[in-house]
Amino acid sequence: MDRFVKGKRKATEVAQSQAGQSKANVVKCRKYDEAYLALGFTVNVVGEEERPMCVLCLKTLAADSMKPTKLRRHIESMHPNYVQKPIEFFKRKLDQYRGQQSRFVKATTATAKAQLASYKIAYRVAQCKKSHTIAEELILPAAIDMVSVMLDEASVAKLKTIPVSNDTISRRIQDIANDIEEQLIEKIRGTRFALQVDEATDSNKDSLLIAYVRFVDFESLNEDLLFCKYIPKRATADELFKIIDSYLTEAGINWEDCLGICTDGAQTMAGKRGGLQALIKRVAPKAQWTHCSIHREALASRPLSPTLNDVLSEVVIAVNYIKTRPLKSRLFSALCEEMGADHTAVLFHSEARWLSRGKVLSRVFELREQIQIFLQEEGMNELASKFGNEQFLMKLAYLSDIFSKFNQLNLQLQGKDKYLPHLADQVSSFIRKLELYGRKLEQGNTESFENLTNFSKTNKLTESTVIPCFLEHISALRGHFQKYFPDNSVQFAWVRDPFTAPAPDDLSSSEEEQLIEMTSDSSMRLKFPSQTLCEFWLGVEREFPLIGQKAVEILLPFATSYLCEAGFSAVASLKTKYRSRLNVEHDLRVAISKLQPRFEQICSEKQAHCSH
Repeated sequence: MDRFVKGKRKATEVAQSQAGQSKANVVKCRKYDEAYLALGFTVNVVGEEERPMCVLCLKTLAADSMKPTKLRRHIESMHPNYVQKPIEFFKRKLDQYRGQQSRFVKATTATAKAQLASYKIAYRVAQCKKSHTIAEELILPAAIDMVSVMLDEASVAKLKTIPVSNDTISRRIQDIANDIEEQLIEKIRGTRFALQVDEATDSNKDSLLIAYVRFVDFESLNEDLLFCKYIPKRATADELFKIIDSYLTEAGINWEDCLGICTDGAQTMAGKRGGLQALIKRVAPKAQWTHCSIHREALASRPLSPTLNDVLSEVVIAVNYIKTRPLKSRLFSALCEEMGADHTAVLFHSEARWLSRGKVLSRVFELREQIQIFLQEEGMNELASKFGNEQFLMKLAYLSDIFSKFNQLNLQLQGKDKYLPHLADQVSSFIRKLELYGRKLEQGNTESFENLTNFSKTNKLTESTVIPCFLEHISALRGHFQKYFPDNSVQFAWVRDPFTAPAPDDLSSSEEEQLIEMTSDSSMRLKFPSQTLCEFWLGVEREFPLIGQKAVEILLPFATSYLCEAGFSAVASLKTKYRSRLNVEHDLRVAISKLQPRFEQICSEKQAHCSH
């Protein structure tokens, strides 16, 4: 019992001792008093703790120094010359400190604004495909001139803080390009997409590979530049596939989500065994290859009969004689001006340009009289006699008319947001027009060919001698177009108008059942006229997934490689001796991407990086 009482008494003493120690460890936190300013101290809050700060040296003391004796000791030891100063002196010092703090905050804000302005200027420079030096050579000086006239010198001083040097603009464009690329990859990752790929060699003998992507983005199909890469070695199918595959792998994009690949008809791209399309299909079994519709149109319209080809050859000889010599070109322009012609120059013919033939032939037919006179003056009598021959001129008129029609079809196939069902309709319409032209020519009617009809009526000529040549050409054209463009009107009809077109034969029973259910839904019938084809079928996919997915798989692949061709044209305008290869890639993305940069996020990340 005594042992128990002694143990209890000892435990109580230990507890009391620990409680006393804990009370001793508690530090009393003193509050700042305005009277401390007479000692030269103000308050600085660190966390939730008030600490004294000297207004002379701006040194912050510990919290337990918030005592008059310790504050007095600091000023006597550190600032003995200011011990006898009145409180008004310390108040002025405090006001100066607060003013400096305010100016520092304003300067920081001004720097952030100048950085944001610099990014927006860089974005404008890249959008216009201009040299990076234009910002400091033209944009900023012009802005300073305008502000100095309209506002004041203080505003001019603010503008001068904006960094716009050549290197700065290059870095800004790179940051913007990286941000746009990051946004694009986030949108593509995990969704269905299709690719459009093309390769070309520019004037500097650099080989480029450009790829565009079309992807499902909520309730629409969007398309944008995926990448522009230099090809370091040979442009073989294996090399091109490695570039595409490494980019998609690094970006975390799965090949299984690829539903289409559109290229031209070159063996490297279109080869069924060793071409790029074959390599892609090995890793993306769902991908369907599409031969560019514009390239197919150019191939179908190229062949000419020997008689018509002779006319084209003579035209090219005449054009080259005039255009390749500067003196001849000037003399011909002077002759055209004297004769009151609408144009004063002929156009070069280029097989690589889709619209070249039609434009060259139309211009030559328009200036046929001026060309004949000029060739005669130059002593080119044999060639000049061609432009005085009625048979030759009627064939030239026909060629200018038919190739103008080819150009109209080509322009309809060009552009953004072109889908296979739409282009199939336009090509089908042109083939039917060719059949109409043939029937009319068999009847001796040339009204479909404007230049030919006007020339014949003006000169009171009969076309009967040349119509067989034209009929032969029209018949051959129909065969070429039907070869390159198999009739897909029935295959795509149900996508264009599901409520009236019959169901295709390749639908499964489940898909056809959903098509029947969808077309019987009155709400779907009401939505169809008010939405685009893509919006409609993406909406259908949510309620009827099988038939909706089938339609999206037809709409998603590219129909042409027009965007890649436009990308090569943009590269040609961007590429100068002042831009590196890396700069060209970044400038191209910023120049043609549909995505908007996140300027505030870019600036905040830049500032955070600089602070570290």
